[in-house]
Amino acid sequence: MTIRRKVDALEVRVCDGPEALARAAAQAAGAELRSALAKQDEAAVIVASAASQVLFLDRLVAEEGIDWSRVTFFHMDEYLGITDDHPASFRRFLRDRVEARVRPKVFHYVRGEAELPIRECDRYGGLLAGQPIDLCCLGIGENGHVAFNDPPVADFADDRLMKLVKLDEACRRQQVGEGAFRSLGAVPEYAYTLTVPALCGARRMICVVPERRKAEAVRDTLTGPISTACPASVLRRQNHAVLFLDRDSASLWPGALRPSEDEE
Repeated sequence: MTIRRKVDALEVRVCDGPEALARAAAQAAGAELRSALAKQDEAAVIVASAASQVLFLDRLVAEEGIDWSRVTFFHMDEYLGITDDHPASFRRFLRDRVEARVRPKVFHYVRGEAELPIRECDRYGGLLAGQPIDLCCLGIGENGHVAFNDPPVADFADDRLMKLVKLDEACRRQQVGEGAFRSLGAVPEYAYTLTVPALCGARRMICVVPERRKAEAVRDTLTGPISTACPASVLRRQNHAVLFLDRDSASLWPGALRPSEDEE
């Protein structure tokens, strides 16, 4: 059973569990890409790199009826100074889980080890500026971040598409908790990230947030003020976004518990 709610402009769907969430979100993402490819020669999508996205990405690459050779991929973020063969590299994560399995037209990667980081921001921002984005598939961090837009650095009116940021300690601790690094000291202090306007500029947004550890961030996203104190709260202004939750991630959100006829 899926519970459907509306929070400000944002559509929210609560699925029974992580498998049901991944399946529903992948079906929605697949439908968006098929629709885009039916209307135009090519499509472009931004995808997130995180443990919470694994089931969703597995389902997405298995979607039928998508000509992946006509799809251009971008990703959201990468650690500063990390090479693409590092175990925690987001490029490695997406190369193995997406690019190697669907063979897209091109996958534009952020070069974490670039010698001139500001120039790398300009290069990647230029690629995004020249490519309309049909779909952005994102998650929400434990501190409410989207991509690496942590509360101290998030800017809803940023005039850049990509920037270099210092990572919040809560964000860095999440990376340790997810097994990407052995200790807090091993997590890079800086990273590249697409900005909030870059993410929200996609024609359609699908946000995938499973797991109990995200419940506080989900509650704050849906019930707190719309502010950079919880960057994901900006989703409530996006009428082109759908937030997919499971019972665990929605467990602290009172809206998921209200009786309603909007269930299927």
